Amino acid sequence: MNQWIFLSVAIVSEVIGTSALKAAEGFSRLWPSVTVAVGYAVSFYFLSLTLRTMPIGVAYAIWSGVGVALIALISWVLFGQSLDLPGILGISLIMAGVIVLNLFSTTVSHP
Repeated sequence: MNQWIFLSVAIVSEVIGTSALKAAEGFSRLWPSVTVAVGYAVSFYFLSLTLRTMPIGVAYAIWSGVGVALIALISWVLFGQSLDLPGILGISLIMAGVIVLNLFSTTVSHP
């Protein structure tokens, strides 16, 4: 069960770090730059904890897939960036892959 908590923290902190990249303006602004660095450091630490019990391919697929979808949603809501139909379709396919991986893969251990 801890692996899912660790992976969730890794995903959320990576999304926070990535979201702050825009505000960091090429690392020229201090606090957004600190947020990026801390977000990524926390993310990689918790991803490493996840890898103690979950295969790296599975963990990374979930981490990156959910992260991509959340970043796209945050970009749309907070930054007013639009998604066209191919973008929505592509993100939907990524999420479908994460769902299939979790529901049907024997490499993912479930509690």
